Amino acid sequence: MLIRLNKYLSQSGVTSRRDADRLIEKGDVRVNGEVVRTLGTKIDESKDRVEVKGKAVKPEDDSVSIVLYKPPGYLVTLKDPQQRPTVMGLIRSLKRRVFPVGRLDFDSEGLLLFTDDGELAHRLMHPRYQIQKEYRVEVTGFPEKEALDRLKTGIVLDGKKTAPAEVRLLRQEDRHSFLQIVIHEGRKREVRRMMEAVGHDVLSLKRTRFGSIRLGNLKPGEWRRLEPHEIASLKKSVTMD
Repeated sequence: MLIRLNKYLSQSGVTSRRDADRLIEKGDVRVNGEVVRTLGTKIDESKDRVEVKGKAVKPEDDSVSIVLYKPPGYLVTLKDPQQRPTVMGLIRSLKRRVFPVGRLDFDSEGLLLFTDDGELAHRLMHPRYQIQKEYRVEVTGFPEKEALDRLKTGIVLDGKKTAPAEVRLLRQEDRHSFLQIVIHEGRKREVRRMMEAVGHDVLSLKRTRFGSIRLGNLKPGEWRRLEPHEIASLKKSVTMD
C-alpha cells in the first residue's frame, strides 16, 4: 500500500506530520538507503525501509495517548537548551516516545495531551476541526458585559480576529474574577492576550478540557493513559473513525 512519507513518519511516532516534512527537507530521511528530500513522496509501507538519522523506523502496532496535568513552571517542548524543566520529565516513566499535542505556556497549568499517533496529533491541532479548549481563568478586576461580549464575538489580535469564544462569569471576589472560556483555535497565548485586549490581566489559567477529554481528578504532575473509548471519541471529532 502506498502512503505519503510524512504520514508514515508521523504514524511511526517520530514526530508530527508537519515536522516530518522538515526532516525530509533537511535530508535526514532515507528510503531504501537513498536520501529523500521531495515532499509528497510516497512509499510502499510493506516493502520500503525507512530510516531517520540512520535509525530504522516503522509504525507502532499499538499507539499510546495520555493526558497530563501540567503544573505551572514547565515548558511544553521536547528539550530545552537552557535546561529549564520540561513536561517530558513528568512523563519519563511512560517509557514510550510521545509528543505533546499543541501548547500550554510556561505559567499556565492543566490538561495537556500526548500521543505517538502523529496523524491524530496533526488533526487535533488543525484549525479545520475547531477542537474546543476549555479554560478556567482568574483575571484582575471585574469584566463588564461589554468586555464579555467582545470576547464572545471575537478580538483582533495581530491584525486577525479571533473566532467567537464561549465565555461565562463564574464568580467575583476581592479585586479579581473567575471566568470559564472555551475557544476553538490554538493561537499563541490566545486567552491571555484576549483578556489583556479587554483590559484585564490573567492571574492564573488552567485548561480543564481538550475536545471530549477532561482533566478530571488528576493532580499537578500526574498523568494517565487515555481509555480506548476516549481515543475513539477524539478520532471521531477529527474524522478518523
